[in-house]
Amino acid sequence: MGEVTVIIVNWNGGTLLDECLASLAQQSYPPAQVLLMDNGSTDGSAQRARQMPGITVRFLGDNLGFAAANNRALSECDTEFVALLNPDASPDKDWLMSLVNAAQACPGVAAFGSRQMNQRFPKVIDGLGDVYHVSGLVWRNGYGRTERAADAVPDMIFSPCACAALYRREALVNTGGFDEDFFCYVEDVDLGFRLRLAGYCAMYVPDAVVYHAGSASTGGQHSDFSVYHGHRNLVWTYVKNMPGSLFWILLPVHVFLNLVSIIHFSIHGKGKVIVKAKRDSLKGIPKMWRKRREIQSNRRASVMAIWHSLDKRLWLAKKY
Repeated sequence: MGEVTVIIVNWNGGTLLDECLASLAQQSYPPAQVLLMDNGSTDGSAQRARQMPGITVRFLGDNLGFAAANNRALSECDTEFVALLNPDASPDKDWLMSLVNAAQACPGVAAFGSRQMNQRFPKVIDGLGDVYHVSGLVWRNGYGRTERAADAVPDMIFSPCACAALYRREALVNTGGFDEDFFCYVEDVDLGFRLRLAGYCAMYVPDAVVYHAGSASTGGQHSDFSVYHGHRNLVWTYVKNMPGSLFWILLPVHVFLNLVSIIHFSIHGKGKVIVKAKRDSLKGIPKMWRKRREIQSNRRASVMAIWHSLDKRLWLAKKY
């Protein structure tokens, strides 16, 4: 079986990081290396991790963001596989074994997602892989509902949530890793989109179970921080990655999504932050368009293949 480097990006992970590392130490398939990239934590969590056997801690000094910290770690890796794990996620003992087994059984797949369960309510789904809608909206499949028998069946997904995912290192290197301009939020979907454009695909592995607290260090999914980065990065992901004629055909739908987002978050007291997110996304379009040219010039997947991978449901109000 291939060797795995587990990468954990930490920023004030607190006792959740302690629980994560304790669970990682009990894996039935131990990783070859665990790299903890600390983004300037001040809560002592990285210092505690440094005392644990088998954990290599890199003190980055400042908060470089999730994307940049992962890229720094990736540059140190030489294992066949790279597994990403959030500090607020505690894996089941067979988590890594299940992911590696799936990778060995499916050599044509480059990315593997976990069955993420809510840490407080272990029968409630936190995510079964990421969904990309034709409008450019993204969400974690199954989020917030009770698990079902069908959730135990492996399936192809648009991309894995980087909270707990396994990648073939070569595929990450070939696609340039994470986009550091994103800082955090949606960067995993952007990476998954680029992997798909490059001809790779992704799979959901139901036996790879993790228990996820979710947005523990950023104030929750509806904090100003989360709304700003998530909704700025939605625009950049669409601009960079939506290929060929689909870009122009779906652009009115994407614009409509952004207008609805502004109205929705303004009604809920987030008017200033959502307007800033969309304003800054527009400012960044020239840079993202330059990235788009390179991404699309190297595209191997057909436009129709991308079209078939997109979610096309009509009613999306519940996704906000």
